[in-house]
Amino acid sequence: MTAQRVLARADELSTHSAREDGIERAYLTPEQTRVNAIAAAWMREAGLRSWPDEAANVCGRRHIDDDDRPALLLGSHLDTVPGAGRYDGILGVLVAIEVADRLRDADLPFALEVVAFGDEEGTRFGTTLLGSRALAGGWKDAWLDLSDADGIALRDAATTFGLIPENIGNAARAPGSLVGYLECHIEQGPRLEDLDRALGVVTTIAAAERRVISYRGEARHSATPWELRRDALLGASEGIVAIERIARDRGSPATVGRIRVEPDAVNVIAGFAEFSLDLRDATAAGRDATWGHIRHELHRIAGDKGLDLEVTSTHVAPEAPSAPHLQAAIAAGIAATGDADPIELVSIAGHDAMAIADLTEIGMLFVRCAGGISHHADESVREDDVALAIDALEAAVLHLAAESG
Repeated sequence: MTAQRVLARADELSTHSAREDGIERAYLTPEQTRVNAIAAAWMREAGLRSWPDEAANVCGRRHIDDDDRPALLLGSHLDTVPGAGRYDGILGVLVAIEVADRLRDADLPFALEVVAFGDEEGTRFGTTLLGSRALAGGWKDAWLDLSDADGIALRDAATTFGLIPENIGNAARAPGSLVGYLECHIEQGPRLEDLDRALGVVTTIAAAERRVISYRGEARHSATPWELRRDALLGASEGIVAIERIARDRGSPATVGRIRVEPDAVNVIAGFAEFSLDLRDATAAGRDATWGHIRHELHRIAGDKGLDLEVTSTHVAPEAPSAPHLQAAIAAGIAATGDADPIELVSIAGHDAMAIADLTEIGMLFVRCAGGISHHADESVREDDVALAIDALEAAVLHLAAESG
């Protein structure tokens, strides 16, 4: 019954969107206001005292834990990318609420809390993990000056939402206030499905870096002879192809998801071309080694074509390994569902757990998703897998309680 409720709630949340042709919920929007209120009500139904923090995260704590004990925190995020599915982040919040409901009266040696983070995707302001970084003590006031595509500054959006911008950093939890963080999330990859397994243990979250790469040449009429051309788009195109080749050879996932050209005219050679690069690897050392090869090739292309190259790093995160004892708890939880030999996985995708790792130890439980599809309307999970995920996360909490008790 609880798995059915989770799926029904995911369906309900999917109706709160900024667009009619898909799901889109960004940070500090009316859509977030609505889903925050719904999540808070569900937390209260599960026996939690609920409150919004200064960064627009929704928090809940068991009523019987109204003391100073450190808490085990369960959660994920409620924001989405444009054209999202129903389960990335959302499933983790709903599963955490179900587990808290089951354990509302359990005698635990630590407090139990649930969090629904307001911004993980970074869709609106271009900087990811704003909600979890605020809770973990990593908020930067400089982010208040970030603007969205409509030119609205984060500072102004926060004020309109009802926050006090200068107080967002007060969402930070004190060091020692948490005993750990557990997050349930769809895999966002096909390995569990390929192996016909419902659940998996995350050993680490991959290191990532995002860059903006630009070539500047010279805009000219399309009648310009080949030998006189300094075509920035041609340089960018060769660079993108080189990135795929190098990243494939080295086993480092790389994505170019955005490109911009100036002057963007049919009969004008591009004088400027800019593209994004999202580069990941199981370790920061591996990521950086791959980038070294890519950078060398980008410079070679610039020299061959008479272009100026500029590279700006916009986001960098080291790998975030799961704590061994939290991995063991997740594995024990999965084993309690009947999978005696839980599979271990590296998460190439980033998660709120990466930010929370600066505050406390982390562990993650992956749930099979159909075709490994995520960030897409076709995102899908099985009801029986969701039931197992709830059972496994509950068992993991009880395993930690027994170990620390």
